Amino acid sequence: MDFAPAPRRWRASVRARVLGAVLGLTALGILVAGGAAHLANRERADRTVEEVLARSVEEFNRLATDGEDPETGEPFASASRLVYIALQRMVPASNEGMIGYVDGKHRWDAPVTVAVRLEADAELVAHLDAYVADPTGRNRSQRITTATTTWAYAVVPVSGAELATQDSGMFVAAVDVDAVVAPVVETFRTFVLYALGVLVLVGVVGWLVAGRLLAPLASLRRTAQRISDSDLSGRIEDTGGDDDVSELTHTVNAMLDRLEQAFSSQRELLDDVSHELRTPLTVLRGHLELMDATDAGDVTATRELALDEIDRMGRLVDDLTTLAKAQRPDFVMPTEEDLGLLTDDVFDKARSLGPRAWSLVARADAEGEVDRQRITQAWLQLAANAVKFSEEGSAIRLGSSVSDGVYRAWVTDEGQGISPEDLARIFDRFERASSGQIEGSGLGLAIVSAIAAAHGGRVDVTSELGAGSTFAIEIPVHVGDAGSHDVEAGGAP
Repeated sequence: MDFAPAPRRWRASVRARVLGAVLGLTALGILVAGGAAHLANRERADRTVEEVLARSVEEFNRLATDGEDPETGEPFASASRLVYIALQRMVPASNEGMIGYVDGKHRWDAPVTVAVRLEADAELVAHLDAYVADPTGRNRSQRITTATTTWAYAVVPVSGAELATQDSGMFVAAVDVDAVVAPVVETFRTFVLYALGVLVLVGVVGWLVAGRLLAPLASLRRTAQRISDSDLSGRIEDTGGDDDVSELTHTVNAMLDRLEQAFSSQRELLDDVSHELRTPLTVLRGHLELMDATDAGDVTATRELALDEIDRMGRLVDDLTTLAKAQRPDFVMPTEEDLGLLTDDVFDKARSLGPRAWSLVARADAEGEVDRQRITQAWLQLAANAVKFSEEGSAIRLGSSVSDGVYRAWVTDEGQGISPEDLARIFDRFERASSGQIEGSGLGLAIVSAIAAAHGGRVDVTSELGAGSTFAIEIPVHVGDAGSHDVEAGGAP
């Protein structure tokens, strides 16, 4: 039964998500700031409208109580006269208009110099006519929206009883709210346009900046796609910055360096192992093919040769296993050891390696953290090499010391020495000094170097052809009272 592949789910790129977050936060900030400013300005405009109406009401009331009729010089004798004079004398605000009522009828309008004409809005006049007919309330402030605009108005009634006359009147002041609010709305509209422009600018710049900052990630993806088990040479381009992305670039490149080195080391190891095992296998096959099964002597000789080659391959496999373990974090397990007793133990074991004039010339007098078994293995390997490349009865000196936080364990022989051109390669796998025909796998010094490196140290060598060599394992250690003292112990095994 065939199943159609599931559709690939669309996912936004990191660049798009970063830009979306930046634009979202920017838009939110602009919205909050702009909205708050707009609301504050609207509230200020509303307060302005109320203040204008309150000022007009206050001015009319002051005229009613303290003013005088300009014709008689006496207080106003009628409501009609008061409303008329108020309309003539009072100067309204720029968006304010006035109108006067006498005995419930629209009687007076503001002078022609007043720009805002209330009588021109029929809906407002009809509303005021209906309102004036309602005798309840004084100094009322109301709002009404007509087809023309929104009005805020205040009505100040004047009764004949207050003026000892029979007529009554009403003074009406009204403010065009839309005209007052128009600058606020226009400002907010302009703000919105600029905000959109800012968002577009932030989007373009953010897209470019995000692309530049995330370029190492894109390079990392492309590099990872190019990498295979046969080509680990790809690297992410280093922009030379010092930010987190640049640090990621350095880290990934360092990881790729380690991977390339590990893969290269494995390939070299496989090539070397293949080369080294091919010889004994060829020898075994050749002798087995040529062996006369009817000849007991030939069978015995071939058997001994085969066992010898198998032993050699076994030692080779053991050495390779040790080198393979050197890449593991638990290859060495340092513990606090008495470095002086370690020196004594190694010297006692080394004396059994061959008939040489053995001597212990120095002994570290300190304690330090080392892997006792691995250091013993490496030190005895150096001692075995010294025996292998020296004549019977020649002197071999062992010693150890601690100085400036470095533990040094050395072996000095009087053997054939190593040529300068061989010193650079004797620690590589399956490499041997060109002088002499000494048998060996060529892994001993590589193992010594791996043990020293696992301790954070190294192997130092000085040699002179025909005069001998000194190999020293140098390892940094944390010790208390450290030092060494000369000793002289030796003898044939």
